[in-house]
Amino acid sequence: MKSKTDEELIALIIQNHRPALEELYDRYVRLVYSFSFKLTKGDREKTKEIVQQVFLRLWTTKRTYNPLQGKFANWILTVTRNIAIDIIRKEQKQPGMVQLDLNEWWQMEDRETEDVPQQVSRNLLKQQIQEAKQHLSEPQQRLINLLYWEGYSLSEIAKLEQKPLGTIKSRLHQTLKILRNYFSKETGGVPHGK
Repeated sequence: MKSKTDEELIALIIQNHRPALEELYDRYVRLVYSFSFKLTKGDREKTKEIVQQVFLRLWTTKRTYNPLQGKFANWILTVTRNIAIDIIRKEQKQPGMVQLDLNEWWQMEDRETEDVPQQVSRNLLKQQIQEAKQHLSEPQQRLINLLYWEGYSLSEIAKLEQKPLGTIKSRLHQTLKILRNYFSKETGGVPHGK
């Protein structure tokens, strides 16, 4: 199993091949745990629950990772983030505000699982994202922050901004189009490191 790529392991997991899941778990549990730990602001119990849910989702869902859309590590972190938002929201009495500061995560001191090329790639990706955000208007930047970093849904953002949901969806469409165009020009279509 160790010689197989992430993509090959995912294909085996779809066929209910348990050793493939165990290998992906061994490869990514530290990354998922450290990311979850940061998202929960150090709550070990919530972190364990998130990690368990991430790998359970890998085993039970047939919706799979697409290597054309980026690296597996980025994909599993997106799954982790989504699960964390769901868990944190369930526990909150007032829905909406979920503090997920990805900028803090970029600066985590625990880099034991990364080698120098990965760190360089991550730093370049962060720099490219910051540069790309400069091409957005203030409302577009706020939309991206609320949606992707703070975990609000589009309908929650529409209420916060006091705008129709259609306006918010249109703004998101235009924002993503600007970012896609930026990355197409700068990096050939995707952020560096994806």
